Amino acid sequence: MEYAMIYLPKLAVALVILIIGLILIKILLGGMKKLFKVKNFDTTLENFLLSFTGILLKVILGITVISTMGVQMTTFVALLGAAGLAIGMALSGTLQNFAGGVMLLIFRHYKVGDWVEMQGYSGTVKEIQIFNTILKTPDNKTIIIPNSPISTDSLVNYSTEPTRRVDFTLGIGYEDDIDQAKKVILDVITADERVFKDPEPFIAVAELADSSVNFTLRVWVNSGDYWGVYWDNLEAFKKALDANGISIPFPQTDVHLHQVEQSS
Repeated sequence: MEYAMIYLPKLAVALVILIIGLILIKILLGGMKKLFKVKNFDTTLENFLLSFTGILLKVILGITVISTMGVQMTTFVALLGAAGLAIGMALSGTLQNFAGGVMLLIFRHYKVGDWVEMQGYSGTVKEIQIFNTILKTPDNKTIIIPNSPISTDSLVNYSTEPTRRVDFTLGIGYEDDIDQAKKVILDVITADERVFKDPEPFIAVAELADSSVNFTLRVWVNSGDYWGVYWDNLEAFKKALDANGISIPFPQTDVHLHQVEQSS
């Protein structure tokens, strides 16, 4: 009863502080989120700051609650330091991911909404968290990648530049007319309004392959039109070449049999 009379009031006060603190943290984070939207704050930095601020405030609240219960802070700090050392060694990879997240936000290699390729995966950046980057693939898969290897390894950002070059490789038969084929291909690609007129489309014979004469066609488009231009025109090339009697050969092998007569 004596210990109950001493510690129950402190426990009650600590519990009240904990509840009120969690409510205030929730209100504060909600206010920050609304402020970020009003100011059109960068989504990438917004998510990171909200996550980091929430963790920091909860740590401060936890220390306040513990001190309210009568725990000596000098002893607590010593214990916290020893525990921090042990936890830091155990979670060295997690701390590296945190440092990697900070570096990514400083150098801004990519932002939310960019289409990127990293660590063997590709997709749209959905969120940049303190420890991880979350990608969303076209088939609606969620990929979570730690920030540490991203910050130290190479990555490809397809959304950095507003324009991209689309490369096509098209083959015709050796018996077909090269000039006619080039005209047909250029007529198709220039009819697409998404393709830039400046720089103008470039086409040239790139290879005399085993079974075909291969053209390289290069055109420039807005980054958002890349795949639409690529897929639509592949179909259009096939139809136009067929309509003009120009063949698109496929790999084939001619086998010649020689009969050897044996003398009796």
